Amino acid sequence: MRIVAVIPAYNEAATIRDVAVRTLRLVPEVIVVNDGSTDGTAAALEGLPVTLISNPVNFGKGASLWRGFALALAEGADAVVTLDGDAQHSPEDIPRLAEAARAHPDRIIIGARLWDREKVPPLRYFGNRFANFWVAWAAGFPVADSQSGFRLYPASVLREVQVFHGPNARFAFESEILIEAGRAGVRSAAVPIAALYPPKARPSHYRSSVDTARIVRMIAWKLVSRGLDLPALVRSLTLSRGGT
Repeated sequence: MRIVAVIPAYNEAATIRDVAVRTLRLVPEVIVVNDGSTDGTAAALEGLPVTLISNPVNFGKGASLWRGFALALAEGADAVVTLDGDAQHSPEDIPRLAEAARAHPDRIIIGARLWDREKVPPLRYFGNRFANFWVAWAAGFPVADSQSGFRLYPASVLREVQVFHGPNARFAFESEILIEAGRAGVRSAAVPIAALYPPKARPSHYRSSVDTARIVRMIAWKLVSRGLDLPALVRSLTLSRGGT
């Protein structure tokens, strides 16, 4: 299986080189999408055998991922693994996602963070569980950690699933691709990973009010356009209790 890694990066100068070097040890083809960074992110990658795509301005995570997907598919990837450039994902877990992909070749593999409720801020924990419920309902299948950017996508899914990927997509993109894949019959599988918060990483680019509202609006439209799709809700809840 030919895997290409895609790493979106916006102002990740402090961490991107380390993430790229560690990824290259496991995946020989790495695409970094520099999303209009102003802090020297591109310069931090000098001398590394990565393919660098640079957006002229900040297009957002969704648009950056889509640009990386397009190039990976054009280069003949069988699957694309995505991870964030802020070092919150461990590249050393990529073989575990690849192993899960071999066991479930038609599924999206999600690196699902193991949340320690005593260490995670209550609002963050609740927000993640809240998002999982609504994304799973709209997709019609259970989804573990719908907000994790550490994933492995089969190339066939990226070719077939149509998802809005313009500058306004941003963080809603990763939720929408799970929904559209689920509606096309493509489920996800979870690989447990640690929730990492490196001390030198920059603050999250996720804007709680704006980005959450964008995701909620997208999911609400998906559900309303199908008359709330109650069978999908039942299916997502039933399968999450032990179905496969």
